[in-house]
Amino acid sequence: QVELVESGGGLVQNGGSLRLSCVASGGSIRRYFMGWFRQRPGKEREFVAGMTVTGITTYYGNSVKGRFSISKDNGKNTVWLQMSSLTPDDTGVYFCVADTTSIVASNVPTYWGQGTQVTVSS
Repeated sequence: QVELVESGGGLVQNGGSLRLSCVASGGSIRRYFMGWFRQRPGKEREFVAGMTVTGITTYYGNSVKGRFSISKDNGKNTVWLQMSSLTPDDTGVYFCVADTTSIVASNVPTYWGQGTQVTVSS
């Protein structure tokens, strides 16, 4: 079973950028669909980004499309979420996720990291 550990969260100003990292252990990300979810204050958990096993296809939630980018390095067993043009509405806890099937908004992925806090100040 794969274990996921996120890092890179923190405090950033409105309009700023952050890059989140997710290091996997116990399994190769070559075998998994990878993605990110977030939990914003007072809102339901939300799909942010996902990628296929090959990494060729990526897809995003409507609220982050054009601002966020997901990528991975199989050799480092690491997934990243590059976030740009951040606004206070992006504040929340961001979770790295993995599954053996496609990661989509309507499903709950099998594997979750512990989350990393992102706070965007106005």
